[in-house]
Order: sequence, then C-alpha cells, then structure tokens
Amino acid sequence: QVQLVDSGGGLVQAGGSLILSCAASGRTFYTMVWFRQAPGKEREFVAAIIGYGGVTNYADSVKGRFTISRDNAKNIMYLQMNSLKPEDTAVYYCAAQPGLSYGVNPNEYPYWGQGTQVTVSS
Repeated sequence: QVQLVDSGGGLVQAGGSLILSCAASGRTFYTMVWFRQAPGKEREFVAAIIGYGGVTNYADSVKGRFTISRDNAKNIMYLQMNSLKPEDTAVYYCAAQPGLSYGVNPNEYPYWGQGTQVTVSS
C-alpha cells in the first residue's frame, strides 16, 4: 500500500523554525513536493525536489527561507522552514508522483499526505 505520512507541524513564533517530514512507504517517487493551504485560500505550491539527485524549486514567497531535501535511503522528504512569518500559517501537505515531471498544479500529484498544521504567531 502506497502511503505518505507528513508530520512536524506546530505552533511557533514569528522568526522561528520548524522541520516538516514526509515519510513514503510502498514505493519510491522521483518527484516529491510540498503544498500548503491557508483557511479560505486555494492550495498553493511551496517547494519541489525532483529526482534522487535532488534538483529543487521553490515558490518565490519561501525562497531563501525554506529548504527542501530528501533522504533516499529512508524514503523521507523534509522541509526546513526558517524565519517563519504569520503568513506562512497553513496546513502543509506533502505530495508525490512517480515521474520526473514537476508542476505547481495540485492535480498533477496522485499521492498525498494527510497534512500537518503550521501556525506562526506574530
């Protein structure tokens, strides 16, 4: 059974840091991504890591503050979030697709984690 389990969310003050994890089981994925969804807003792309060599891409809103990485041996993806802002508050979801193509449309990803809440207080 293919499963993604994301974790690591919590409450943090502005300027603080969190690390999110996404553990995959049942298969490996070339492309793994993070999305987030704030209340009343559409789900938006945050970061992607493509291929086992780890080519990365980021939304402009998080570039320079967030770092996506993966441990291929453990089949786990991470999102290191630094200098957090109140506008980063959202439910964060990991997603994956087997191929090497990468996109910012959530519909391109057939596999999803259950989501983990990140709340940044001002």
